[in-house]
Amino acid sequence: MTSANPTTLDAQQKSTIKEIICDVLEIDADEVTETSLFKEEHDADSLRAIEILAALERELRIEIDQAELSRMVNLEGVYAVVDDARRA
Repeated sequence: MTSANPTTLDAQQKSTIKEIICDVLEIDADEVTETSLFKEEHDADSLRAIEILAALERELRIEIDQAELSRMVNLEGVYAVVDDARRA
């Protein structure tokens, strides 16, 4: 099965992003899937969303507009946002 929004991110980049998100949400990597919802399944509030955005910007040296937070509901969404930011 292929993703509806394929990205150019490689496995290492996806792993790094997942690690950042798990650190912010204080969860184990095996608890999050590409489609599990941060808010509904992992109790992420709006502050955690901002923390994820800031950590991604800092660690990956990219800029992400806060308007993109609405797309960052799961790993697939974050991958797409990061991929878009890298291309900008």
